Amino acid sequence: MKLKLALLGLASSAFSLCAPLAHAEEASCKTVRFADVGWSDIAATTGLASVVLEGLGYKPTVTIASVPITFAGIKSKQIDAFLGYWNPSMTPIIEPFVKAGQIKVLEQPNLVGAKYTLAVPAYLYDKGLKTFNDIAKFQKDLDGKIYGIEPGNDGNALIQGMIDKNQFGLKGFKMVESSEAGMLAEVQRASRGNKGIVFLGWEPHPMNVQMKMKYLEGGDDVFGPNLGEAKVFTALPPSYEARCPNVATLLKNLQFTTEIENNVMIGILDKAKPNVAAKAYLKKNPGVLEGWLKGVKTFSGQDGLPAVTASLK
Repeated sequence: MKLKLALLGLASSAFSLCAPLAHAEEASCKTVRFADVGWSDIAATTGLASVVLEGLGYKPTVTIASVPITFAGIKSKQIDAFLGYWNPSMTPIIEPFVKAGQIKVLEQPNLVGAKYTLAVPAYLYDKGLKTFNDIAKFQKDLDGKIYGIEPGNDGNALIQGMIDKNQFGLKGFKMVESSEAGMLAEVQRASRGNKGIVFLGWEPHPMNVQMKMKYLEGGDDVFGPNLGEAKVFTALPPSYEARCPNVATLLKNLQFTTEIENNVMIGILDKAKPNVAAKAYLKKNPGVLEGWLKGVKTFSGQDGLPAVTASLK
């Protein structure tokens, strides 16, 4: 009887020692592989998520890739999470993967109230280039060009589609692909000389406060209503939630605002690394962590909020 009690005591002690690890995930979940398509808003949200995950004891990594390659990476399970699925503009690209059961889109968007459509400097708007139908009238001023961002981007595809279909009389135009930074440099160059330029604009982005710009009306059939009003969603491999439920809980909890993203992006555009800009924001605004970390543990199974809060000091 004494032996039985001793064995029971040992078993109980062993269980209590292991109890904190009950919430721990499998080792493969420790590395969380994000994709970033080269936009500063996605760099900002990925930076915020990465700083939180580091505080929880995870090892986030970031791969820079185009939109199509990002979705292919999720399909092949080489990417764990993408925080930048802009709906509706990216929907034609992601839809085949979703319908085939190769990508899971989280039900709750991580950002609402975003916008994404063509824009012009305010002085050009004041000259009369106010709608998509006005672009062709300014072809000479615009040198027949519309500026997009990186190759493979959904916005570029929408612009090229308008040109190919001669929508809004744009058949004689050429789309210029570069990058977010390259496009904004062209806009700044044109603005210094009060020259004509039409470009992809979106919010959240510091361009909305750093430049005098206007969004063009009349592009509802291409970019969607209300100036391309968008919701931004998180995309994962379908099996990820079951395999790494703790990280998945954090990803479901992440709720951003245009104000949060604009603040972090300003740091990024001032050449700060995304994680550095994100950490600086979280130090000043720790209140956002409470909602993000509800029900979230550290990798080893401890309460998440105090661990992340401590990591920011």
